[in-house]
Amino acid sequence: MSPPSTQTDQHAFIARVLTHESDAIARIAKQIGDQYIHAVDLIVQCANNGGTVLVSGLGKSGHIGAKISATLASIGITSHAVHPTEAAHGDLGRFRKQDLAICLSHSGETEELVSLASILRQDGIPIIAITRGAVEGKPESSLMRLATVTLEVGVVDEAGDGSFLAPTTSTTAALAIADAIALAAARARSFTAEDFHRRHPGGQLGSMLRPVTELLRFHAGKNLPIATEAQPLSDALNEASKVVRRPGALLVVDDTNRLSGIFTDSDLRRLILRDPGELSKPMGDAMSRDPRTLPATALIRDAVAMFREHRADEIPVVDDAGMPIGLLDVQDLITMKLVQGDDS
Repeated sequence: MSPPSTQTDQHAFIARVLTHESDAIARIAKQIGDQYIHAVDLIVQCANNGGTVLVSGLGKSGHIGAKISATLASIGITSHAVHPTEAAHGDLGRFRKQDLAICLSHSGETEELVSLASILRQDGIPIIAITRGAVEGKPESSLMRLATVTLEVGVVDEAGDGSFLAPTTSTTAALAIADAIALAAARARSFTAEDFHRRHPGGQLGSMLRPVTELLRFHAGKNLPIATEAQPLSDALNEASKVVRRPGALLVVDDTNRLSGIFTDSDLRRLILRDPGELSKPMGDAMSRDPRTLPATALIRDAVAMFREHRADEIPVVDDAGMPIGLLDVQDLITMKLVQGDDS
């Protein structure tokens, strides 16, 4: 095959590859039937019975299987990838009666995988097959006949204008099918963001799922002075100056100790430029009323979303009664590389 003659040709070719793969997934989505519900039920039953989902495939299907296994493990379903050849040399000992096998073979005739599926079938272990499916004029594949339920990829040609035989669209579609049933199983088991966080404590994703209270450096009554609405602004600023590492804002409460306003360093600069004499006015007249807040139950991802949407550099955190418990500074998010200073 000769290389593309122009950059435009290359752009068009790449677009066709992506369209080919997305069209395959779209066709599968239109053909969802009870076989998918059956597959999800098998995964849920396995997980609820303390079993392990063992995923097997050879070659490119094996790589897809490893990713599927990792996805299941990340959503609270015990899973391991098993090489079909290694299974015949000792790894069959991994399989137990309460386990479940997911077997991937595009043709459904991969010898090593069919041999494994045959043994599992004899042992009464359920099998979910992800394979091309029935081909017109040909009998069902060996893997389909052995499987408890088959999820058909339906891809008969790979991406690349028919010039390439490497698995592309078929593996993409198989992975999409597995992602769908894995997430459906997690949903059926009421798997939550908190459950996910317990399994992903590290990295940026884990950080986003931590409680926002874990990130607070400024705590009410400790290093975060709280002003009252009647208090003169100058007095409140004087009290704030006594705190080491002063926060970038003062929080103001009403006569019930509920948060009623915020006065930021930016507010102070504007006030002084306008009229330094206003430093004598009460906080209730100088503050910005009804600031956006986060509840103590919020996650760090909620703070990131608020910063990006509203450009709120200081975010008060309040309890169920609306009383301030702390102040989140955007610099804490920047330090954790969860946002950038120039995010909009």
